[in-house]
Amino acid sequence: MFKTISCGDINRSHSGETVQLAGWVHRRRDHGGLIFIDLRDTTGIVQVVFDPLETPGVHKIAETFRSEWVLLVGGNVSLRPEGSGNPNISTGEIEVRATTVEILNQSKTPPFEIADESTIDELLRMQYRYLDLRTKKMHDNIKLRHKVVKYIRDFLDSRAFIEIETPILTKSTPEGARDFLVPSRLNPGTFYALPQSPQQLKQLLMVSGFERYFQIAHCFRDEDLRGDRQYEHTQLDIEMSFVDENDVMELVETLYSSIVKDIAVDRIASDKFPRLKYDEVMEKYGTDKPDLRYELELVTLTDVIYKTGIRILTAAIDNGGIVKGLVAPGCAEYSRKDLDSLVSFVQTRGGEGLVYIALDKKAGDIKNLEMEHIRSPISRHLTTEQIIEIAKRADANPGDLILLAAGPAKLINTVMSQVRQEIADRLGLTNPKNLAFAFVTDFPLFEWDEDGNHWEASHHLFTSPWEEHWGLLDQDPGKMKARHYDLVCNGMELASGSIRIHNRQKQERIMEFLGYTKHQMEDRFGQILGALEFGAPPHGGIAPGIDRFMTLLTDHAESIRDVIAFPKTQSGADPLFNTPSSVTPEQLKELHIKVSENS
Repeated sequence: MFKTISCGDINRSHSGETVQLAGWVHRRRDHGGLIFIDLRDTTGIVQVVFDPLETPGVHKIAETFRSEWVLLVGGNVSLRPEGSGNPNISTGEIEVRATTVEILNQSKTPPFEIADESTIDELLRMQYRYLDLRTKKMHDNIKLRHKVVKYIRDFLDSRAFIEIETPILTKSTPEGARDFLVPSRLNPGTFYALPQSPQQLKQLLMVSGFERYFQIAHCFRDEDLRGDRQYEHTQLDIEMSFVDENDVMELVETLYSSIVKDIAVDRIASDKFPRLKYDEVMEKYGTDKPDLRYELELVTLTDVIYKTGIRILTAAIDNGGIVKGLVAPGCAEYSRKDLDSLVSFVQTRGGEGLVYIALDKKAGDIKNLEMEHIRSPISRHLTTEQIIEIAKRADANPGDLILLAAGPAKLINTVMSQVRQEIADRLGLTNPKNLAFAFVTDFPLFEWDEDGNHWEASHHLFTSPWEEHWGLLDQDPGKMKARHYDLVCNGMELASGSIRIHNRQKQERIMEFLGYTKHQMEDRFGQILGALEFGAPPHGGIAPGIDRFMTLLTDHAESIRDVIAFPKTQSGADPLFNTPSSVTPEQLKELHIKVSENS
């Protein structure tokens, strides 16, 4: 070994010892005689002193050091002089006085300072990802990820789960996004697909008698990227036999609360996660992944607003839409600029606009409201009584700001959920240290596709409905509820899971309802349908995303790209490897593929 000890492991107990260190020059300071360097390795930083009076030859070499040079340093550990310690690092009480040094490698001037905590252009960071990963921020993120994944493995192993790897080259099946396809060289014209998830494979493992399976699974989806989505993502894949949804949720609840307690100790989370029904969260928050760190509940005001006869709002109701309101507490004194920015916020997200009613706090009480206490572009169309009724329904008080939006239900729920988040951000209610976990349950089994004019599975077609809802399949499928559950936290979906259909006849009924022919069922799902005929046990599972969860556990992640070692940009590119890239004509010929001239 080059080292006798790592940089970050030295402390005052080593005072007087001789050590040998290896690492990178993090910072260099020349004090006109003494030269100080901060030497960095994967464990941390230690100060090394080069004294021309003690070791003139070694000091002469130190004069040549530059940032990111790789050194082998020998020296004696000593306590720093009184008052010169650095309380910000674990080695801040000591220093190493160099007696030997060897330059193991030099470095070009990096495109950005590894020691600099300032913002660096993300494209540049990704182009030089191997340097970006040297920064403390990224180093800490990747090490934390390792600790979390190891904790998950140990936790599940202690509960009799077996880790089983499933294939990366699989069959193309509908999973909700486009597949990444891999052409087969030995079977011209045929393709494998990279797995969007191991869904069918883990169900087959349940049929195989492995009652408790898990995997840290790599999944691939060819979908548009954003801050919390990558082509490649990693999920904890779990499947269990002879369980119901409460068994699965309680397992994940214990796992996640334990991770927060034992690893992410600066975070705060409850040991028990509330169970909320889908219809309830859509009504209160407008989204199925609500941020529960604050209240700010939405309220449906369709009936109250319709009685006012205000055409800019009632026209949407006449077209089948709704009106939803949100109270921004204490925001009645928002300036015109503040209010205009909220209107623009809604418009950039597809809404037509936003109507506000500001209630002057001078009124003291809702029942004392007069027109002089009301500031709103629609106030001249309303009576005081109507405004009081709106305020009471919204649970608003003098000093509050009521925000209203009207339009199609799906759009208004989406827009107002985002307004809710924006108001919470403005009011400072989104403390990242607080992790507000919850399970959302009882999702619709199907959702209507307006463009295709047909029903689609809301989650995936292997999800079981509640047993008593099977009779609705031919009568009113929109009312069928799924035995499906999502884990959400701070406005983010962290996991989706469900109890599966374990009977072939029932599985085929769902497939037939969704429009699959007998031939398509056999061609695409023959393996799972056949397995269900051989004593398939009742089973269910869940698939928490590792990447998204990690962003909640660190202060240093602006997106999931900051917790992945080698991510893609939002356009799907990798600036480090310059991919995607073309391949040679010979490679295409081997795969029996021709690229059109227009591609």
